[in-house]
Amino acid sequence: MKKDPMDPDGIAMRRAPGPLEAVGAGLIDAWLAGRTARTLEAYRADLEDFRAFTGAPSVGAAAERLLTGGHGPANALALAYRASLHERGLAAATINRRLAALRSLIGFARTVGLVPWALDVRNERLEPYRDTRGPGRAGVRRLFATAERRADPKGLRDRAILRLLYDLALRRAEVVGLDRVDVDLAGGTVAVLGKGRSAPVRLTLPAPTGAALAAWLAVRGDAPGPLFPPLSRAAHDGRLSASGLYRIVRALGRSAGVPVRPHGLRHAAITEALDLTGGDLRAVSRYSRHRDLRVLTFYDDSRADLAGEVARKVAGAL
Repeated sequence: MKKDPMDPDGIAMRRAPGPLEAVGAGLIDAWLAGRTARTLEAYRADLEDFRAFTGAPSVGAAAERLLTGGHGPANALALAYRASLHERGLAAATINRRLAALRSLIGFARTVGLVPWALDVRNERLEPYRDTRGPGRAGVRRLFATAERRADPKGLRDRAILRLLYDLALRRAEVVGLDRVDVDLAGGTVAVLGKGRSAPVRLTLPAPTGAALAAWLAVRGDAPGPLFPPLSRAAHDGRLSASGLYRIVRALGRSAGVPVRPHGLRHAAITEALDLTGGDLRAVSRYSRHRDLRVLTFYDDSRADLAGEVARKVAGAL
């Protein structure tokens, strides 16, 4: 059997007859229907990466190839894709998210009767929260001091972004997803659509956060739309992207001499919250909006080095 040159493992994909020949873009559209804009963006990016790996001319063609090979070849293709992600040095969380997108798509195809099987490719082993401290209080202060040097629209926007990332421990997708209507300065709240949530939650704005937002809105205006638009004249989209926010924080960090990323500010805020509350996991879980209290134990152990303290006691008992 002649090998498919597009197959990284040299496995010739046999095409099954019937409705699978017409699958692809239509299946993907149905699979994505009804999802939030944030989820759509993430899934489309993951499928585009898979398309590039297969060399298919479109994401629909890549999905068709995955489906038409059958159970074994599809899993072989997914395994080869996982290996390529690993070879590119991507984080385990990124690899697992992209595999989850493929499994979800195949699961949907199975639900609607296109295939009788599922992808069995397992995730990469994940060791979460190895570094939960972030830049620390001193690093955050230097970051804010650097942002304070600019009083132009970009400086005001970036300070408001930093305040939301740190003061409220927001994720970058939560920040860029905000619209003007979500901010209620008079009521002192902001409506945030959290990770995995179907409805926004109103969070109380601390005074410094509200002041930073008020200063930014005085420049931005009250027109409806994204709270944080890109300021570049070359930008065509009206909303600052998650990658754009990432670059803003990294640039501020370089200027301040602080290695930092947006999620590092969330880590720093949660660690600080545990310090200030004396390790009150219940209170901090409400603040961080973690559904599982066990997640915060990683932060608490890193903050207080609980494992190291016990180890010293065990060693000292000899």
